[in-house]
Formats: sequence, C-alpha cells, structure tokens
Amino acid sequence: MGLLNGEQAIIAILANVFFIGISFYALQAIMIEKVIKKKRVFQAQLFYILASILIGSTVANFFLNLTAWSNQLQYLFN
Repeated sequence: MGLLNGEQAIIAILANVFFIGISFYALQAIMIEKVIKKKRVFQAQLFYILASILIGSTVANFFLNLTAWSNQLQYLFN
C-alpha cells in the first residue's frame, strides 16, 4: 500500500529543506565575490538564497519523482 497524503507531504517538505540546505552549502564554494559589485552584499546574499531554493527544489523533485516512479514499476509486472 502506498503512502498516505500526509506522509507524502512530510517527506516532500523534508526533502526540499534538506536539498535546499545542501545546495546552499555547495554554493558557498563558488567565489562569486569577485563578480559582485562593491556595496551589493544584500543582493549577493539574496542571490545565494534564491539559487539555493531553485537548485534544491529541482533536485528534491527529481528524487521524489524517481521514488514515485520506482514504486509504480510493480504495476508493470503484475
């Protein structure tokens, strides 16, 4: 039996938060300070946050879709 809607929502929220955190951590390795104009610190921080959300949500959706599709493979063989 599949997961209930509440369980799917919790897993989706946790996956998104996890991958957004991972992508924020990974983006800090990029030396974007050399490209950003002086006195534009807030814009640089906002860019890091938005890029982290974009990348993290995309990766989380990929893994959630992959999990859902792998659960549906059982119907191919029944």
